Amino acid sequence: MSDSRNRRDRRRPYLWVIGGTVVVGFLSIIGLTWLTSRLSSGQLNNTTVSHSLVVERVQKVAKLVSSETTLRDVIIYEDTWYGSTKRSLVVVTGKVLAGIDLKGGSPVQIDEKAKRITITLPQPGILAVEITEMQTYDEQRGLWNSFNAADRDALFQRAREKLEKTSVELKTTETAQQSARELLESMFTSNGYKVDVVFQ
Repeated sequence: MSDSRNRRDRRRPYLWVIGGTVVVGFLSIIGLTWLTSRLSSGQLNNTTVSHSLVVERVQKVAKLVSSETTLRDVIIYEDTWYGSTKRSLVVVTGKVLAGIDLKGGSPVQIDEKAKRITITLPQPGILAVEITEMQTYDEQRGLWNSFNAADRDALFQRAREKLEKTSVELKTTETAQQSARELLESMFTSNGYKVDVVFQ
């Protein structure tokens, strides 16, 4: 009997801890539910949004919507000199970074009476193209027209242009534009503001 009583006594502190955890978790859920309902009903929307706050959030969004895409494509390079043709087939792999470049700034207008924020952003574009790998699968030099350093540079430049073109075809910049608009609109809704995002 004493052993079973001792076991029950030892279990009690654990039961108190579990019970306390359940109570704290329940109260947290109630608190979050209340706060969410107050925010959605506008009862806590008396906050004034400053120009610096908007600019700071715009900069964060610009970083968030930047997307890095890994692409692979085939490049066929040909050059003929006095009837002698050299030809190369290369598989190129690279990373394309697309997003919004805020170096030129992002004008912001805040209408406190109307609770409306107008943000002007530059069009998203290709920020960088990095060639990570180039594999040559077929290279044929001409009789008196062999490959040289200038050909390698030209092939490298053509590979960059091809990857950039492929990225545009995949509409990576349009995805960045839509993501930026949705993020900025949702950021200030909780403060009772409406956001107009204009792309130059």
